[in-house]
Amino acid sequence: MQRIFDSLSVYTHPRVLAMLFLGFSAGLPLLLIFSTLSIWLSEAGVDRSAVTYFSWAALGYSFKFVWAPLVDKLPLPLLEQFLGKRRSWLLLSQLMVISAMLWMAMSDPASTEGLRYMAYAAVFLGFSSATQDIVIDAYRIEAVEETLQALMSASYVAGYRIGMIIAGAGALYLAAGLGTTKEVYVYSSWQLTYVAMAGTMLIGVVTTLMIEEPYSHRESSFLSSTSDYLRFLLLFACFVCALVFAYVWLADSMAGLRIGLEGLGLGTSLASFLAEAIRLFAAVVLAGASSWVLVTLNIADQRALQETYIDPIAEFFGRYGRMAVLVVLLIGFYRVSDIVLGVISNVFYLDMGFSKGEIATVTKVFGIWMTILGGFVGGFLTIRFGVLKVLMLGAVMTVVTNLLFIPVANDPGNLSLLYVVIGADNITAGLAAAAFIAYLSSLTSLSFTAMQYAMFSSMMTLFPKLLGGYSGSIVDSLGYESFFLISSMMGLPVLVLIWAVDRYVKKIKA
Repeated sequence: MQRIFDSLSVYTHPRVLAMLFLGFSAGLPLLLIFSTLSIWLSEAGVDRSAVTYFSWAALGYSFKFVWAPLVDKLPLPLLEQFLGKRRSWLLLSQLMVISAMLWMAMSDPASTEGLRYMAYAAVFLGFSSATQDIVIDAYRIEAVEETLQALMSASYVAGYRIGMIIAGAGALYLAAGLGTTKEVYVYSSWQLTYVAMAGTMLIGVVTTLMIEEPYSHRESSFLSSTSDYLRFLLLFACFVCALVFAYVWLADSMAGLRIGLEGLGLGTSLASFLAEAIRLFAAVVLAGASSWVLVTLNIADQRALQETYIDPIAEFFGRYGRMAVLVVLLIGFYRVSDIVLGVISNVFYLDMGFSKGEIATVTKVFGIWMTILGGFVGGFLTIRFGVLKVLMLGAVMTVVTNLLFIPVANDPGNLSLLYVVIGADNITAGLAAAAFIAYLSSLTSLSFTAMQYAMFSSMMTLFPKLLGGYSGSIVDSLGYESFFLISSMMGLPVLVLIWAVDRYVKKIKA
């Protein structure tokens, strides 16, 4: 019993507590792109399929590895002198998040022009929030030793979910209180709501100003003069421009590929997903090739390309060898069921006849407190039993809890049933997230903190978010029951991957 109390008392560590507030700052923007925004768009008369397409505005979370080296290596003039590298970037990203929220508040999606500006603002919010995540992840890993990473993860999950309560339930309550409904849309209500959300980001800003800068384990060897900085910025800018250009340039080719896949009987949604996945992969490859050309022509510094993109990947594969492939697959598939279901969840609740107040109370208050509980339980169990065992437990529970949404679809308006399902689903989500974040942190080398964790977290969300963008179309074609069954079955390969990784680890130890 004393060992249990000793384990729980570590949650009062100053940096573990600070992670609670940074987690809040990271969790606040997410629902303002996803579920809360989906309700705003639905009330404004935007089609359901278009609403779920807005989930792609958060693809910045999945591509943050592209600019993670910039955040990791480039010092910010003036700010770094006073705050240090991590804190200066954290403050800048938080100010960008606030600006994006205010931009969204000034855009009315009921009009065509307003919807276009809303899309731009949502993309900017996704980019800004992803940048903040890069810095927070690096801070979390560098701030404490590995034995405290599970607790840091649990504290982060708790703060993240509290931020989601404010951005979810808080935003819905506020919007409803200001007079907007599904029947009578009031733009000014949503405008004031998003302005209020921008104000709550000041909690993260204050935390950034109060915490201490963590120890830096590796300095850049290629940044010693103004010319070096400019060449590094040029390399980064060319990589991003090449990525965007290649993605746009491949549009017509992928349209033809999609039609061909549909002709093979894959279905519209699956064919579109595969075509988009190939398009993104090809764009990344072409962007990498353009960077290599710059180095070959001596326009960019080879050390910059080596240290920022090549060394972090080479170090990871060199450290894990053949097991690295299993680990990458596990990272890419672990959260697929959770994210795909989450994209359409609020639209589902509305279609089942639940009011905004009921949705806010059950899913955004009760549900998220259950997630926080699950996060602390997951952190505690990870310390006691090891991360892979808790990962397996979370994966099994995810498969089961996704199936529980089928009875809700068959019994619209049953609030008691919704409480049971949301409670089980969110405890599972919290437990799995705490264990998974601790696992990703354990995979990260302190020499490449920001870049490697950005790669891992990007892989974690890329496939699910690409697929999640088609969730509205899948529901339209097959119905909710089939959708929940499909989302549950997506979790089965994860069980095999965890078993394979665990077996490989035991074989190495033996």
